[in-house]
Amino acid sequence: MDIKLTAYIEGNVLPRYATFDAAHGVDHVMGVIARSLSLARLVNVDERLAYVAAAYHDLGLVGGREKHHLLSGEMVMQDAFLASYFTSDELQLIKEAVEDHRASSSRSPRSIYGKIVAEADREIIPRIIVKRTILYGKSHEPFLDKEGQYERTRDHIVKKYGEGGYLKLWLPLKQNVEGLKTLRSYLKDETSFRHLFDEMWAEISNQE
Repeated sequence: MDIKLTAYIEGNVLPRYATFDAAHGVDHVMGVIARSLSLARLVNVDERLAYVAAAYHDLGLVGGREKHHLLSGEMVMQDAFLASYFTSDELQLIKEAVEDHRASSSRSPRSIYGKIVAEADREIIPRIIVKRTILYGKSHEPFLDKEGQYERTRDHIVKKYGEGGYLKLWLPLKQNVEGLKTLRSYLKDETSFRHLFDEMWAEISNQE
């Protein structure tokens, strides 16, 4: 990876994630970047494009969650450094990958880079998913008590990850396929899901 590119991203892009909620902060984007680079190497495509798309994928959250993917794409196109570093075709691929990463999208990403970032953004590990959903709920709906957060957390995870949920796996990675299967097994057993929620709730409370 070119040091000029990484220096720009690390100095000017990643720090902006520190202003977001805990579920979408610096740790999250660093994880998405790491997984995107691994996937790019696995399918043998340009790591630079995957790296930048991952780094920009959630920047649009500054304008709210609903259209953050579109705003993130606009931010890619408005970035003077990226415009000087990449060709117009490469910049378009990055923009589309950023726009296409959203899990609720009803269509397949337009390129392999969109599939990479979308898949990298889906760290389907039950503990992590429950914890991030709680963190998001506590940040955006702080008026809910523990039981309210439980209902919100379970409802969101069912709609997104449950049987017939809107999340789609664009790349059949073993860890995500197996993770989704495990998460659905929790959803089918509410006692197990409640235990996992309580465990993550306690962990978050101890860190506050």
